[in-house]
Amino acid sequence: MPRFAAVQMESVVLDTEANLEKIIAHMQDAAAAEADVAVFPECALSGYALTAEEARAVAEPIPGPRTERLIQACDKLGIIIAVGIIEKGQDELYYNACALLGPDGHAGTYRKTHLPFLGVDRYLTPGETINGPFDTPAGRLGMLVCYDLRFPETARVLTLAGTQVLLVSTAWPHTATLYSDRAACTRSAENGIYLVAANHVGQERDTRFLGRSVITGPDGEMLAEAPPDAETILYADIDLSRSDAKQRVYIPGEYELDLIKDRRPELYAPLSETQ
Repeated sequence: MPRFAAVQMESVVLDTEANLEKIIAHMQDAAAAEADVAVFPECALSGYALTAEEARAVAEPIPGPRTERLIQACDKLGIIIAVGIIEKGQDELYYNACALLGPDGHAGTYRKTHLPFLGVDRYLTPGETINGPFDTPAGRLGMLVCYDLRFPETARVLTLAGTQVLLVSTAWPHTATLYSDRAACTRSAENGIYLVAANHVGQERDTRFLGRSVITGPDGEMLAEAPPDAETILYADIDLSRSDAKQRVYIPGEYELDLIKDRRPELYAPLSETQ
């Protein structure tokens, strides 16, 4: 079974070199613990509490100089990572992105599709596609970023596409207890998939973070939870076959559910209507 890690860390605002070195150090720790995949927070390379000008100054394309250095570390350590970065797109727009990197290079990028009026998200462009999952040696991995998890449709789209493990890079502020208390477990349970969410800890300017990174299982069970006030790495060994098995048989012939087959898509058209 592949081992997944959620790296809860404190980024230094605008010090991309220090953050890069810290990420690599945590990658080394995770690899030493035999993790196959490590998830890092949203905007881990730059910090989240940025102005528009600062975001443009630290943004880079994917792949780019910093992601290439991370790919080199992935190759050396034999690990896959999902890491939050501010991306400068080929369209000259700026995105809150999560890059999936591994020994074989850049495996995929997800651009945050739902932007709250908060932090650097106030100045960025939302992504236009819920792309993924991405095939890796550790399974079919989908990605979301922070506020995306508040919208059940995002995780469902990735589940229907075959996601086995949902990787969520986050910057949950200290008031956003809903995510670690309920949302992560709920998204896992309603889709029958694993979820690995890595959050910031500490404080950036006026923003204090929640910590409490989590790893949840296909029945909504809490597999690991971090404290609110310390850098740490969570681990869980993941049985990918559980994400593929959507049927739940509680009493054979009397009480059986199928999380996908029991859906009624013909009733859901209003979900895709714009107001």
